[in-house]
Order: sequence, then structure tokens, then C-alpha cells
Amino acid sequence: MIHTFKKYSAKIILLSAAIALVLLTSCTSNTLSVEEVHSKNYGQRIKFLIMHYTGSDYHHSLQALVHQGSVSSHYLVPESHDKTYLDDELKVLKLVDENERAWHAGSSYWQGRTAINDQSIGIEIVNTAKCEYLPQEQTELVKEQGLVNNQLVVNKMCFFPDYDPKQIQLLIELSKEILKQNPDITPTNIIGHSDISAQRKNDPGPRFPWYQLYQSGIGAWYEQETVLKYWQLFDIQMANIGLIQQALHRYGYDIEETGELDSQTQAVLHAFQTHFLPWKVTDRADEQTVATLFALLEKYMPERAKKLLVRYDHERASVKTANTMVNKKGQIDQTFPQKKRSSRELVNDRAIFKSYQGRGEIIIDNQDAISADIFINGEKLNIADPLQAYNTYQYRLNKRTKNGDNTFKIENILPESAKINITIPYPVLENETSKHKQQFSKVDALIAADIEQGFPGAVLLVLKDGKIIKNTAYGYARKFADGGKLLTAPVKMTTNTLFDIASNTKMFATNFALMKLVSEGKLDTSLPINYYLPTYRGAGRDLRTVKDILTHNAGYSPQVKFFTRDNNLGVKFFSQESNKTKNLILTQVPFAVGRSAKRMYSDTDYMLLGMIIEKITGMPLDIYVEYNIYHPLGLNNTVFNPLQKGFRKNQFAATEIHGTTRGHRVSYENVRTYVLQGEVHDEKAYHSLAGVAGHAGLFSTAKDMAVLAQVLLNRGGYENKQLFSGKVIDQFVKPDDGNGTYGLGWRRANNGDRKWHFGPYASGSAYGHTGWTGTVTVIDPKHDLAIILLTNARHSEIEGDEKNYQFKGKQFETGKYGSVISLVYEAVLDN
Repeated sequence: MIHTFKKYSAKIILLSAAIALVLLTSCTSNTLSVEEVHSKNYGQRIKFLIMHYTGSDYHHSLQALVHQGSVSSHYLVPESHDKTYLDDELKVLKLVDENERAWHAGSSYWQGRTAINDQSIGIEIVNTAKCEYLPQEQTELVKEQGLVNNQLVVNKMCFFPDYDPKQIQLLIELSKEILKQNPDITPTNIIGHSDISAQRKNDPGPRFPWYQLYQSGIGAWYEQETVLKYWQLFDIQMANIGLIQQALHRYGYDIEETGELDSQTQAVLHAFQTHFLPWKVTDRADEQTVATLFALLEKYMPERAKKLLVRYDHERASVKTANTMVNKKGQIDQTFPQKKRSSRELVNDRAIFKSYQGRGEIIIDNQDAISADIFINGEKLNIADPLQAYNTYQYRLNKRTKNGDNTFKIENILPESAKINITIPYPVLENETSKHKQQFSKVDALIAADIEQGFPGAVLLVLKDGKIIKNTAYGYARKFADGGKLLTAPVKMTTNTLFDIASNTKMFATNFALMKLVSEGKLDTSLPINYYLPTYRGAGRDLRTVKDILTHNAGYSPQVKFFTRDNNLGVKFFSQESNKTKNLILTQVPFAVGRSAKRMYSDTDYMLLGMIIEKITGMPLDIYVEYNIYHPLGLNNTVFNPLQKGFRKNQFAATEIHGTTRGHRVSYENVRTYVLQGEVHDEKAYHSLAGVAGHAGLFSTAKDMAVLAQVLLNRGGYENKQLFSGKVIDQFVKPDDGNGTYGLGWRRANNGDRKWHFGPYASGSAYGHTGWTGTVTVIDPKHDLAIILLTNARHSEIEGDEKNYQFKGKQFETGKYGSVISLVYEAVLDN
């Protein structure tokens, strides 16, 4: 039963009648003649049916909807057992005629339409759902800590009671009557307030029985079999967040495609899950949520679903193709005869591979060939004849290989339709240190003399032609106790000691990750930064490309000292919380100079690059590099935040003696004053980015870094793992226009321009990096040589006054790098 809610006194009724009589008399004297001709070109005004809960009892709900404020609805459905509802029987109250505009939707959007009040019928359902909010000052604190721009700040907790079964039955009857009178209300247009205003509203809430309504012919729901189909699809390859945003928009939600899980997306996911997956409201785009979304699209909007799936297949194919390119089991891992064939016949079924004299192997995975002729450096291999189908054969190449480039070709695969897969792994390091002990006597003498004079310690590793020919530890990993006194028994350095490699992190974590992503087709360095980080906009940011920050041409100053209030940009830029720091970098840190106006080596550049890696991969930087680069290579001692991952302090070379106080000359909130061991020294990385940053934070041993160096000399891989392609290495290490000492991140010898780093003998193609704590790397492809010098030069006294001071360890030749590098080159090239 529907009751119209109007109360009139007798006087009001009589007065109204009198007025009506006057108006009628005045109208009859001048009647307008109107002829009706019915047009076929029209539509129904009402397109949507919107469900709300009132959030209060019947009495307060009625007062709010009829007498108070500026809200109303067409209907109000009471609840049983509500003490303020006095009738014995539940009755629907009609508050606004359906032909009139009720004020229930507010700012809203659905399926391309705004001004939903003009096109909808609103039903308010009495339900005492209640939300409690954090105090304003607490909410502001949460925002201040950096969760404002791209994360949903949760500042409320809501309680949702069950709906009354009698009330819902009444609602079902009412809804059926409304649908009879308004045929343009389709199933997907029967929605909740939270669907049309996801960032403002959460009614009718997760307890609203949408499925029960669907069973009664009201609203949309999905088929379980279809959800299962899509769940299996997305379990193999999840749709990217941009496609999910587009799918939500196509279904009806007000959401912009940004490619990131921002606050608008979390709000819309919350609304969608509340409606269709109320037992799983996580605000996250998991496989079940996306499968449910696509099941709905397939059922109600099949053409839109098809277009979205075409995009999904295209993106999935792109990822698969890119991954196939780098998920090779060796430098050659290919099926022959080659599919893509040149019209120049003698370029087909040939390849080049790197090896060393007396080393190497070939793996033949035969599919269905009987025979084939395989040549290494022009010499035919003696292989099984006949070959057995689906058998694997492995042969050593030690009698045919040479140092450097080797040739491979395969001919006469029979029968003609047969196929053979050939794998030749990358070279691996061999240890030959015992054969070269006397070769490095001069560099040993130099470092030993420095140790005698007070230099703390070092590990020097040299690899040449795929062999470790030197790996020596010198001095001490730790000499000083907390407080600054010399230890009575200093801790000796070993070749297994882990070092804080400081800015070598930029190369052996960030650049390795970037080169991998470029090889996989997931990163294009020519694109704007905001292609990957959409909130990186304004104040000139839109113009900056990934290449600009790789080459330190973006215009950022060398650093922003986020960790202290006493920084050059003011207290606004003080942050000892990772999310806030990243938000400042994305939206606030200003440029010191214009783009390409002056090249300035900047930590901020590499902080941004670390954030790009995290955005593309969906993983924290440390997790990505450790599990996708280091662990596959068997490198278990290359790690961020090692003390949080099972390592002990005594495994590390110590750095600064008095924390980061520069001998008690510097102070700020939470400054460390003890000897640093196993904690990243860099203050920005430690305090402002929780130990994981693109510019600093990585720890490693000389042995682990030797494997990474050999990956570079191998042009992208090691044994049966390919990380990136040789072409991408070339792209990253070639000289940058205008300054040949820079590549993409890498520093280059550039024919003697950086002798203090590379020494005077490095080839023009040599590249590497240095680290503030006392680390230096040199990769010289021309000589097939790598030099890794890890020192703890900063574990030394500081000399000077309050403003002008220096670490004693950096005054030694070992701490200055160039002399050690020179003597290593002489030991290698003169023998």
C-alpha cells in the first residue's frame, strides 16, 4: 500500500478550493485551443532507479526528507520494529510525485549521464547504518604523512545492520510497479547511491540484498560460470589497472583512466565490490573482482566487453612477446630453421655467441629431425646420427671455442619440415686467483701501505676473460667502537664482507631493473615521466622525459635533504616517511634550472627512476630486483635493508663512526650516533625512503658484484638466464650528446676524461660508477675486464673545523680510486 504524505487543516483545504475556483473562472473566459498530433520521436524521462539508506530511524528520516534541509526522495520505505514508526502495518510513503524532481542524487554520474536527479526515481530505505569519523586533526596528520594525492585516506569506520525482510519485500513490490511504468530503466540502471557518487557516498551499503532483488527481476547480476571463465583468464595474466579503469567506466562508473590505483579508483572499486561482492570489499582490483566486472559486461553490454577484450589480448600479447625476448635460457635459444628468413640466403640460420677458449657447451633439443649439420667457428660438430625425435643432446665446445665472438650455423636439417632448438648458455665465471697472486704485487703494496697508515679496509676483485684473477681483502671491516674509541681487536675484512655500495645502487639495482624493463618492452626512455607516474605534473614536470633524469638533464639540484627540517627548501619538505617523500618528489620538489640548461648529477633523478620501476612492476624496488635479478643469478648477498632480512651486523663493513653526525657536527631529528653497520648510510634513503631508494641502499659483496659485472660483459645474461638484450646495453652505455662522460645513468671513461675514476688506461668504451661510501666499479668491454673496489673509507676520523672538514680515509690513494685502477690495468695489460 502506498500512502501519499500530505496533512492539511480544514481551513487550508477551504482556502485552496476558493483559490482554485477563482483561477478556474479566470481561465474559462479565454480557453486555448490545442490539437494533439502524436510524434514517434520521444523517450522516457526516467532512466534510473536509485536505492538509498536513510542512516537514521523512521521519524528522523521523515523529518529530513519532508521538512528539513534540501534533500528528498520519491519514496520512503519504513522498517519493522522501528519504535518511531507507529503504524501496525508497513506502508510505502510517497513523498514526491514521479513526474517531479526529487533531490536525492546530488553530484552524480552514471553511464555518461550527469544530473541524475532529472532522470531518476529515488527510494530511501530506513536503515540505521552509522559511520564514525576520525577527528579532523588526526585526519590531517594522516594526510601530512603523505597519503593524500594517490591513496584513499580512510578516516571513517562504518557499521551496517541487516535490512528488514518485510521491508525488502515491500521494496521489491514497489520496484516492480516503478519498472512497469518506466520501461527505460534497464537492469544496469538500477543502482545504489554509492554507484553514482562513489567518492562521496556508501549507501545502500554492503548489507543491501542486491542478489535477492535480482532474483525478483530487479537489477543486474552476473552468471557464476562466466565469472569462473574470466577468473581463469585473469589468473594467467591480470589485466592492467588502466584497462580495469576503462571497464569500470564502460559499465557506468565515473572514473578516469590514469593507469594507477589512485583514490578515485579505490573509491569506485569499493562501490563495485559493495554492490556485487559485498563479502570481499578490499578496494583492490584482484582477479575475482575483475572477472565479475567482465562477466557483467559480457551479459549486459557484450559489444563493450568484446572491445575491452581485444585491448586485453593486445596488451597480453605485447607482454608475452616482450617476455619471450628476455626469458631465454642462453645467449642463443632458438628454433631452427628460423621462421623469419632473409632473402639473402647466407644470413639465415646463423648466429654469434660469446665464449672463452676451451669453454662452452651446446644443448640440442630435437623435435623431429633425423640429421643436421652444426658448425662452430666453421668446424662441424660430431653429433648423433641419426638424431632421435624429442631427444636432448648436450656437447662440450671446449675444442672449438675462442675468447670473444664465436660463430654458429646450422644447415641441412632433414627432413625439410623438421625443427631443432639450439641453446648455448652464457659464460660463467671461473676462479683463477691462485695463478695470478704475483701479478698484482704493486697494487697490493699500495693498499697495504695505506692500511698501515690508517686506511680502514678494502676488497679488490678483478675479472678478466671470464675468470676472477684477483679477489683480495685488506685491513679491517670495523676499527672503531660506538663512541669513537679504537677497538682493541679490530674486525678483519674478508672477501665475504658486505658493503654499503651507495650510488653504485643507481647502476646495479636501478639501471639493471630499467634495462630489463626496456628489454621487455615495458619502458620507453623517450616518453614523458608522467606517462608512468601520472601525478608528476605541473611546474615544468610535463616536459621531462625518462631520459632526462637518466642523463641528469632534468634540472634538479644535487639533492633535497628531506630528512632534516633544516633543508634548503624549508620545513614543508621535511619528511621521514616514505610515502610523503615520494609525494613531495612527484608534486612539489622544484627544478633548480631549466631542462637541459645545465647537467647536474642528482639523487632526485634516481629516486624518481626507482618510483617508475615500482609503478611499472607493481612491486617495491627491493622486492623486484632481489627476486627478478639477484636470486635467479644465485646472488643471495645483494640486498636492501639486510638487517631486516636475516643478516647480522658483523657481516658488514662499517661506515661512519658517529652515525651521520660528521663527528657531532650535524644534528637533526632521529639522527644516528652509533657506528653504522648494515644500515644504509645515505640519510635520504634511510630516513626518508625507509632504506629502499633508487639512488642508494643496496648492499653487496665483491663476489656478487663480479657476477653482475660479467652479466654486462656477456651482454645481458649469465649461464641460462637472460636479464636484458645486448642492444639495450648499447643504448644505455653509449655517450650522451654533449657530454661523453655520461651514458644513460652510467659514467663513461670517454678516452681519459675521468682518469680519477677509470685511470689512464681504460678504453674509450669503459663505463661504471662510484659510491660515496668508498666504492668504485669499472666495466671495460674492449679488454673483457671488470674491476670492483669496495672500501669503507668513511669509517675513519673526520678532520677540520665545524664547517670545513673531510674524512681521513678519503685522503689515501686507495680512497681516491684512480691509482688503484691504474695499477690493476698495468698488471693486466703488461702481462
